[in-house]
Parts: sequence; C-alpha cells; structure tokens
Amino acid sequence: MSDYVVQLTDVRREYQTGDVPTVALAGVSLKVQRGEFVAIVGPSGSGKSTLMNLIGCLDRPSAGTVRISDKDISTLDDNELTALRSRAIGFVFQQFQLLPLTSAVENVAAPLLYQGIRTREAHKRAAAILTRLGLGERLDFDRGRLSGGQQQRVAISRALVTNPDLVLADEPTGALDTSSGAAVMDVFKEMNAEGRTIVLITHDLEVAATAKRRVYIRDGLIERDEADAMVSTP
Repeated sequence: MSDYVVQLTDVRREYQTGDVPTVALAGVSLKVQRGEFVAIVGPSGSGKSTLMNLIGCLDRPSAGTVRISDKDISTLDDNELTALRSRAIGFVFQQFQLLPLTSAVENVAAPLLYQGIRTREAHKRAAAILTRLGLGERLDFDRGRLSGGQQQRVAISRALVTNPDLVLADEPTGALDTSSGAAVMDVFKEMNAEGRTIVLITHDLEVAATAKRRVYIRDGLIERDEADAMVSTP
C-alpha cells in the first residue's frame, strides 16, 4: 500500500464551450500522504472545485494522472469508479445533503446499506459514530429538527461510517454561523489527530488555517504549498 492517498501528476482539465476550450487546470501535481490534513485554498474560478471533482472521482482528467488509493482513475470504467468512490472517499458538503424526512441514524447508515451491509448492523455502526460526535440523543431526529451544526455533524458521521481512506470536505462551514463552523472544524482536527486523511476545499483563509498544510491554487495552477512546523510535505 502506498504512503499516498492522493497522487496527481501533471493534471490538466479542459472543458469545451462551443468552439472555445476552457482550461480549468493547467498542469497540477499534488501528493497527499496518509494522515495529512490539507486545505486546498483559492478564490472562485481558481480551479479548486475542478480539483475537488478529480480527487473525489467525480470527473476524469483531460491529461495527466490521478491516482486515488493507488488506483489510476483513468483506467476505471464507470462502475469501478463508483465503487472506488464508495469505498475510499467520504464526502462532506457545504449544504449537508441529508435525505429529507429521514432520521439522522438512517442518513448515516445509507452508505453501509449501499455496500450491502444488513440494516441492523448498519444502524448499529451509524448510531455509534453519531453518539461519538455528540448526537446520541438525536438519532431519530430528521434534518428539520436539527440545527445547522448538528446537520453537518450528521454529514461528517456519514462520511466516516465506511472508514474511508480519505475524507473530502467541500466548504464544510460555508452554511454555518461562526460558532457552529468552529465546532465543526474542531471535529475535523480531532479526526485528523486520530489518523484520518482529510482534504478540505475552501476559499476561507481562517478555515484553511485549521489544516496543517495549505495548498493555494489560482488560475488552474498551484501558487504555493505551505505546511506548519513539524509537518513534512511530499
């Protein structure tokens, strides 16, 4: 098993708009080691969302190589890519994306059920991780009865329940107030302290400062890559 969960080499991503090609990524190389906490930081239009889609196996590069958990995504068919995404990546989104009229425990159990795990076992695992994240008394609450911060904790629980190689978080505090956002970032720090690999996509420099390593992207290129003291970058 490689020491790297994410390996991008000379990655380009171009989109065709009519007869005009748009270059979203212009040759990006990036490695993320197991156990790292990395923020990918950039303004709107910088290419960070395209980079997130590639790391999340939601898109394929126009050129270059993207390897996630030792798999070259360009060599996988759609079913294999879906399976890799389900097994290796836990997603956390800005708008939570919880199922409506569905309890917290059912939301968190959903990825396990998709993998074929029996309902009782899936709910047991979901309840355990929700309880650990402070929602033990909210297991049967649907999203309408949960605060924004609580909904995001449900989303984080859902991302963790399959024990993925990578947690990929897209602007996870964007829909939260300052206090709730800070609490959610504390959860990410705790997860990382336990050895979880986290890649965080954000435009917010204060949120990015929570990560141990920050990769700044602009105009489809990595502008700089910096890490806190005692944290080595590949």
